[in-house]
Amino acid sequence: MGALHCEFPEPARQRDILGHDMGVIISMLRGVNVGGHNKIKMDALRELYESLKLWDAQSYVQSGNVIFKSDERDISRLTWRIEEGIERKFGFRPDVILRTAAEMREGIARNPFAKRRGIEPNKLLVTFLASDPGEEAREKVRQMKCDPEELRIEGASCTFIFPMAWDARNCRWQDLRKR
Repeated sequence: MGALHCEFPEPARQRDILGHDMGVIISMLRGVNVGGHNKIKMDALRELYESLKLWDAQSYVQSGNVIFKSDERDISRLTWRIEEGIERKFGFRPDVILRTAAEMREGIARNPFAKRRGIEPNKLLVTFLASDPGEEAREKVRQMKCDPEELRIEGASCTFIFPMAWDARNCRWQDLRKR
């Protein structure tokens, strides 16, 4: 599935992870191994992470998602190091979104549809943004009409419900990027 990429002012993008549990970090690479483009073999990606002094790197299927450990305390610097490394080794620069294990749990816990009955798990999608886009952007997304789909942004997580099959005519990623 395509990535939702939003640009936010620098203060919103900067995040110091000092004080967060740095035991495990999850990195999500956007636009990797999708439709035959930006191909990366997962063993080569794991090797790259190890070369960047990120240890215990484990990949998830061919998604470009990697779980690893690091001593780096500055999330912006760590994101930049990974993006730079990928560009040097593979010749393209994907967006990289990082979350600690605690932040991942928090993002899932913020599911605005969690108390609603009858939602089938395979009709729910949570995607993670680089940072919290702010109240103005959340309000613009709430104003979007994409029936029967629904979407909400809570913090730096975007949650979608697809009661039927995804219909790109109703709620297009391009429309979200504009907001």
